[in-house]
Amino acid sequence: MTTQTPVRPTPDERPAAPPWAPLLRVVTGPVALRRWAVAALAINILIVVTGGLVRLTASGLGCPTWPRCSENSFVSHPELGVHGAIEFGNRLLTFVLVAVVALTWITALRFRDATRADVRDGRRRDVRWLAGGLLLGIPAQIVIGGISVLTHLNPWVVGLHFVVSMALVGLAVGLVRSTWATPVVRVDRQVTVVFARVAFAAMVAAVWLGTVVTGSGPHAGDLNAVRNGLDGGVVAHVHAAAVWVTIAFTLATLVLCRSRAVVLLLAVEVLQAVLGLAQYHLGVPVGLVALHLLGASISVAAATNVLLAVRRRRVPVAA
Repeated sequence: MTTQTPVRPTPDERPAAPPWAPLLRVVTGPVALRRWAVAALAINILIVVTGGLVRLTASGLGCPTWPRCSENSFVSHPELGVHGAIEFGNRLLTFVLVAVVALTWITALRFRDATRADVRDGRRRDVRWLAGGLLLGIPAQIVIGGISVLTHLNPWVVGLHFVVSMALVGLAVGLVRSTWATPVVRVDRQVTVVFARVAFAAMVAAVWLGTVVTGSGPHAGDLNAVRNGLDGGVVAHVHAAAVWVTIAFTLATLVLCRSRAVVLLLAVEVLQAVLGLAQYHLGVPVGLVALHLLGASISVAAATNVLLAVRRRRVPVAA
């Protein structure tokens, strides 16, 4: 009895790929998800820096209304000058942010992790929740940004705008850690975990106090914007105290666990402290303040990474 070799279809006989196949490849698979997670982190940090440049160039009211740029137009026009162009450019970057985060979320929904036997059908709920949180954060930020314009750059609203941006950076770090093979630092003592958490909490406090310092300083986003009325020198010293507390607990965590993630966090914190001292004594020049904003985003990212990396070692239970 002979067997017949199956006849393979020729290229002309194979069904044609649908026109949307290239797009599906962009949002399918673990490699795509890892790339989109990194892109989401990068774009969230970038928009923090560009938003800071809007404030530092006194362009916060370059588009004097919201959601329109002016009373009669959604886009900037020559009458609004360079400030209008800068503010409108930052608004346009929001559309890039929406596209990147939306594609990240779609990729997370389509992702199936074949390496996790404990996950039903390979669906990673942690990845979906993190990507969904990033996506939901964008309309929240758009509304807060609009309120800041309508309240003529109220410093407390502007500060909230920045803090929410830092929260989105933290979510993006969590997504990166969930999609990449990032190491977990296992420690034997619970005190190490506590120190890492206190360092993160102190970082959050330092970032918020930094917004209060900004609300009392000269870079208001517009020459006629109101200030919070607090003594800038006093608030700056309180902010500095929170930074030193953060560095102290980070150093204590490093002594106990000797982790690269903690070394990176400590290095970023020291550099950020140097930038803060320099800008304070030099009269807050625009260039140093912009670098300090970038450093704040990287500091929050590094602190979140340590928070998620340091874990207590599991002790096997005796039978």
